[in-house]
Amino acid sequence: MSILLWEKGAPLAEGSNPAEGPSITPYLVDRGQPNSCIIVCPGGGYNHLAEPKEGETIANWLNEIGLSAVVLHYRVAPYRHPCPFMDAQRTIRLLRARAEEWNLDPNRIGILGFSAGGHLAATAGTRYDFGDPQAEDPIERESSRPDLMVLCYAGISMIEFPHNKHLLGEDAAEGLRLELSNEKHVTPETPPAFLWMTANDEKVPVKHNLLFAAALDEQKVPFEMHLFESGKHGLGLAKEHPSIKPWTELCEAWLKKRGF
Repeated sequence: MSILLWEKGAPLAEGSNPAEGPSITPYLVDRGQPNSCIIVCPGGGYNHLAEPKEGETIANWLNEIGLSAVVLHYRVAPYRHPCPFMDAQRTIRLLRARAEEWNLDPNRIGILGFSAGGHLAATAGTRYDFGDPQAEDPIERESSRPDLMVLCYAGISMIEFPHNKHLLGEDAAEGLRLELSNEKHVTPETPPAFLWMTANDEKVPVKHNLLFAAALDEQKVPFEMHLFESGKHGLGLAKEHPSIKPWTELCEAWLKKRGF
């Protein structure tokens, strides 16, 4: 069952049918007490969503290790920035607003993304706000800061490697590319991060993750990074790749360490 992020239509929406707007699909686990929840952002180059491989399949894995999850169906091309970012922020706020109803811990809301979805997750984790207490919509009063990030072969930079015309357009100004280069926006308050990718990823240069890790280190933000020697882009759970599939166990251990 999908739930619209904005019942009356999303901001900057095109067309007249609100039912076609951005949405989430919940995969909730009943543990008898408020549970952690991870927002799953599939990849797809901001051109499409790589589902179910980087959506439902990942939510099911999170359920297996005891965590609730929601898959975010964010807007992609022809939509551009800031639409996907607005969708991610709205999802974080919505989970906090519905925390009691869905038996979630509002202080344990994480975000996980693959490739472009990883870029979106990193954007949410580096450019958040704490809500507008005067907003008429109670959802907008909630914080959009995720409590942690899991970044899987994530695109990070639009300055060092401007690579996504679907998000910014063909001739994006340098100021806009800087705004969407997440390594430039890490602060001591940035949430902890788990990163993994392969060194020979053919679509996302490994330097993306190295830049982000360096920025996290400089700001003393806790992080864990795993760089595997080889493997193609878009592996998802990587079950058929013996040297890479341990990423899920490593991530599970890290999530437990972070109190999730």
